[in-house]
Amino acid sequence: VSIEKNSCTALIGPSGAGKTTLLSLIAGFERPACGSIVVNSADITLMNPAHRPVTILFQEHNLFAHLSLAQNVGLGRHPGLRLSARDKTMVADAISAVGLLGLEDRLPDLVSGGERQRAALARCLCQDRPVLLLDEPFNSLDPALRQEMRFLVDRLRRERNLTVLLVSHNPQEAVEIAETGIFMHG
Repeated sequence: VSIEKNSCTALIGPSGAGKTTLLSLIAGFERPACGSIVVNSADITLMNPAHRPVTILFQEHNLFAHLSLAQNVGLGRHPGLRLSARDKTMVADAISAVGLLGLEDRLPDLVSGGERQRAALARCLCQDRPVLLLDEPFNSLDPALRQEMRFLVDRLRRERNLTVLLVSHNPQEAVEIAETGIFMHG
């Protein structure tokens, strides 16, 4: 599979078709039995997941309930939250980019599901990696909010020159955001 740089590609197919497995291979959570994974002309097949030029947003936002939204986003820069001035600027920029200004000091339980997903997306953005993997991150949101999040991801992709690979069960949803679709059937 070859994906054009700075594009959005949707992986479409039923459960069990291997969509999430492909994302796990790209992210480095699993090793391929054969073949290689190349990003921006660099073979990353054996690279440690933490050093890969990719970030991933899952269906579950994976925010820590005892940390503010800003602290949760800051984990994308440093897991111990020891943030430099540059890191703090990147966190603030990511929070602003996803529309969470004014909410950064709130705990995850005190904001909506869409705002929690925005915080998780901001955490991905502040990692400053060129490839964003989306593993059905908006499925638990209502239809209007799902569409709003798709528009947000598309805007951020264009502004930040990201390459996005999106997993979806829904072909209509994939058509709304992706320029290319890959149907996987197992």
